[in-house]
Amino acid sequence: MKHQEIKKYYTLLSLYLAQSIPMSFFSTVIPVIMRMENYSLESIGYIQLIKLPWILKLLWAPLVDRTSKNTRQYRRWIISSEVFYALIIMCIGYLNLQTDFTTIIVLMVIAFTASATQDIATDAFAILILNKKERSLGNSMQSAGSFIGTMMGSGVLLIIYHYWGWLWLLRSLGLFVLFALIPVALYNARNGKEPGHSSKNVSPLEFIYFFRQKKIGGHLLLLFLFYSGIIGILTMIKPYFVDLGYDIKEIGVISGIFGTACGVAMTIPAGMFLRKKGILKAVWIFPVINVLVATYFFGLTFTNHAVYLVYIGVALLWGAYAMSSVFVYTMSMQVVRKGREGTDFTIQIVLTHLSSLIVAILSGKVADSITYRGLFAIEIGLGILILALLPFIFKKSFYLRFETENEQAAVN
Repeated sequence: MKHQEIKKYYTLLSLYLAQSIPMSFFSTVIPVIMRMENYSLESIGYIQLIKLPWILKLLWAPLVDRTSKNTRQYRRWIISSEVFYALIIMCIGYLNLQTDFTTIIVLMVIAFTASATQDIATDAFAILILNKKERSLGNSMQSAGSFIGTMMGSGVLLIIYHYWGWLWLLRSLGLFVLFALIPVALYNARNGKEPGHSSKNVSPLEFIYFFRQKKIGGHLLLLFLFYSGIIGILTMIKPYFVDLGYDIKEIGVISGIFGTACGVAMTIPAGMFLRKKGILKAVWIFPVINVLVATYFFGLTFTNHAVYLVYIGVALLWGAYAMSSVFVYTMSMQVVRKGREGTDFTIQIVLTHLSSLIVAILSGKVADSITYRGLFAIEIGLGILILALLPFIFKKSFYLRFETENEQAAVN
């Protein structure tokens, strides 16, 4: 592996860490702190509003693409967005959760709007600096950054809060974001081939035009369904363990630390497999793994739930989720139009977020109605449904068309 390629991976890992750690902290640790401060569950629920920019970011993704002709200009968006993001985070540290709750919520939404903008530019930056062969491992860095960020955001930062308090916690978070920008600030695209494109024809309505492309429906349906066979299990795994009698500390170790670590560990093997086999062959492998995981959890409900069986299940679940993530990111990178990389990739990932949100909400109602065993059985059915639909919705010619068009555009 060449030095320049390694440099790309390291740069991308730092960027995805920069956005994932604060997101994990604000969505998982802040509710814990608020509950310790005796906030109502209704107030804690409002914290989820910070995720809105990550759903709505497709609306301003065309603006990022329109104002960026090359990797240097995308990098400018990344750095400016993250510096603003870090400053807002540090400012929040000077506010009091008890007396300034509304202001904190507003500032968090503003901060995550900047973070969502950075994500648009980072994804476009990644697509441009990575060639086809490098994209699978590049997306391994994206998934690894997300899982490591979850582990640090819900663990290390909570320890900082315990010993040094709210102000130093937010200062540390902001400083980490700034520190994570160093690799991209030092990244010199001239060391390799720097792609460029004309952005003058990018319309504010590009996210609408994306859906009007020929034969795009099958690809969108695949994205919408891909996680459905395991996301319900992932959502209900902690309540499931609570009902099995595990305490918060044990669940934190099993799912939060061990599970996330398994996810991190599987990102590189998934990237290497994709690099060797490509998405045309891998698309049949990862859904099968997801079905096997759902089947394992269904079978687990018939056992005495021995600890080692629980750990095996968690390792399989997080490993399968990590591998699916690498595949989805790699496949989505291929289905982008020249000059609209940020917009097109954002649309596809937002679609997976929406489908995951729907399944996550429904999974709780299903488990309440027909028990966890029933939920796991439905997840098996969803996984099998994806496999049954693959011959009809995954068309080799569709993905080869994008590959050919982008290669021709690069030459021109």
